[in-house]
Amino acid sequence: MTTEHLNKRLTLQLGYAGLIPFLLLVFGVWLADVSWLGDLVNAQLSYGMVILCFLGGIHWGAALLSGEIQESELRKGLIWGVTPSLIAWSAPLFGGFGFAVLIAGFVTALQVDKQMYPVYGMPEWLLALRKKLTMVVVLSLVLTVIGAYLRG
Repeated sequence: MTTEHLNKRLTLQLGYAGLIPFLLLVFGVWLADVSWLGDLVNAQLSYGMVILCFLGGIHWGAALLSGEIQESELRKGLIWGVTPSLIAWSAPLFGGFGFAVLIAGFVTALQVDKQMYPVYGMPEWLLALRKKLTMVVVLSLVLTVIGAYLRG
């Protein structure tokens, strides 16, 4: 196997594995004893915050490692790179709307990735993976809110 193939395979495996906490927490919100509900909701919000921060960090690394990138694109990548962290940090400040802030952050991050990944020279399959992961993450966050509302 080529290094590129191994990198793709590992990236796919790790990307999908990163969905496991989202999915387990959704099941927990819907199925666990209601006395755990607050902790499960907080855990889901916290994990979403961490992953949104990670998505910003990708831009720092990609922008700095892109050899043939214009200065304006580099600046855009670096500035965007810190923005998801600020969005994630602010989510709990919005109380019950924190999940909406995270969802908006994930959707916005995907839109920025669609613009910037080609600039960085990222492979097309990575953007396809990002779309799939974002759909599952957003659905998980929505189902967490619905479950907490209905069971709480």
